[in-house]
Amino acid sequence: MKYDVIIIGAGPSGIFTALEMIKQGSKKKIAIVEKGQPVEKRSCPKHKTGKCMNCKPFCHITTGFSGAGAFSDGKLSLHYEVGGDLPNLLGAAFMQSMIDYTDSIYLEFGADTHIEGVSNPEKVKQIRKKAITAGLKLVDCPIRHLGTEKAQQLYYDIEQYLIDKGVEILFGCDCTDLIVKDMICTGASFVRLASGEHFTLEGEHVVVATGRKGADWLEALCNEHDIAHQPGTVDIGVRVEVRNEVMEEVNEVLYESKLIGYPPPFKNKVRTFCQNPGGFVSQENYDNNLAVVNGHSYKEMKSDNTNLAILCSHNFTYPFNQPIAYAQKVGELTNMLANGHILVQRYGDILDGKRTWEKELAQSNVKPTIPDAVAGDITAAMPYRSLTNIIHFIKAMDHVVPGFAATETLLYSPELKFYSNRIKMDEDLQTNIGGLYCLGDSSGWTRGLMMASAMGVVMGRKLA
Repeated sequence: MKYDVIIIGAGPSGIFTALEMIKQGSKKKIAIVEKGQPVEKRSCPKHKTGKCMNCKPFCHITTGFSGAGAFSDGKLSLHYEVGGDLPNLLGAAFMQSMIDYTDSIYLEFGADTHIEGVSNPEKVKQIRKKAITAGLKLVDCPIRHLGTEKAQQLYYDIEQYLIDKGVEILFGCDCTDLIVKDMICTGASFVRLASGEHFTLEGEHVVVATGRKGADWLEALCNEHDIAHQPGTVDIGVRVEVRNEVMEEVNEVLYESKLIGYPPPFKNKVRTFCQNPGGFVSQENYDNNLAVVNGHSYKEMKSDNTNLAILCSHNFTYPFNQPIAYAQKVGELTNMLANGHILVQRYGDILDGKRTWEKELAQSNVKPTIPDAVAGDITAAMPYRSLTNIIHFIKAMDHVVPGFAATETLLYSPELKFYSNRIKMDEDLQTNIGGLYCLGDSSGWTRGLMMASAMGVVMGRKLA
């Protein structure tokens, strides 16, 4: 089977590549190949069972049409400073224009017109002043919140639009290899998960858009086919959960507080990420049976708690070049302590040098929103450098949000973000392999839903 464009992965960057090609009037034959299911068939059984069922052959939260981030919380960051390093490659002003245009497409397909974080600039100034005093930087980024359940309807409408316009979407198909000869990519090999049938697709242009989940897979392909890349960043951290009352002002004024610090003594970059007011902590499972923690935020269904990630960035230098494997080992050790589940510990217990017990969680004001998290000791698995950075960052956060560093504040682990090794590419998003492009979080250039979508728009215009 031959196509003009083969897109591997139906996450935001892959979706918006095809969508923009159509909007530009392209008549090229497009195929999107996705390991998971259509968005209407993505369903996590944990809502009924109360515990993670470790679904095989993939987790429905991380895999399927619209990708992982879109399915979990659906927050669109509308400023070029948030979402990765793509502006460094293509220019800040250009990427802001692409974000604005991409946002208009989301609105076209039914996104909420309300924007969070722009209604009270005076209170934003007050929060920024507190952040400065605490040695933190506040990035007040406008947020358009789709909501987990609303995002599913929006992406279903996009899915049907693409199909109606002639885009061929092959679900349940896993990419096993790229076809590369004489430094030219001419297609890719796949296997149908249901039947085990192997097949190949030929294409003039091959776009890899497998998301954060495909980071280690893409790393292996880079080494096999000499795709130019360099070791990327990995984030190791925790997901923090507090009562809504503690975060009330920040939730109301900013919705999502994006704070960055470089705490002593190591001065690694530490940041907040993916804040979910009234949200729910969730578990995601990767293909290698690694269980990681994340957060969901719904438009209608709300909890008594707010959760957010605190992530410590790690950049490794020669001779070490396996940052993804390093973070995976941290996660595996944590999973071992929690018997395959998510580990939770009270912040005060960490400071006291003791583990947390289930009885103590039951007596606390903060009730875990993930029912099968295992109370224990995350310090037994977390690297000293990461943990020290996180503790100092939480103390600084307490000056901005009084009560954040309370004894009962919950820390969940492992919260890991695997950003692919940075793929080297030019301003046309062309790799050193002819006909091969890498987009979104799998490229190492973006981090998050909007920037990945905007990168897809850029790619779509170039391929149209």
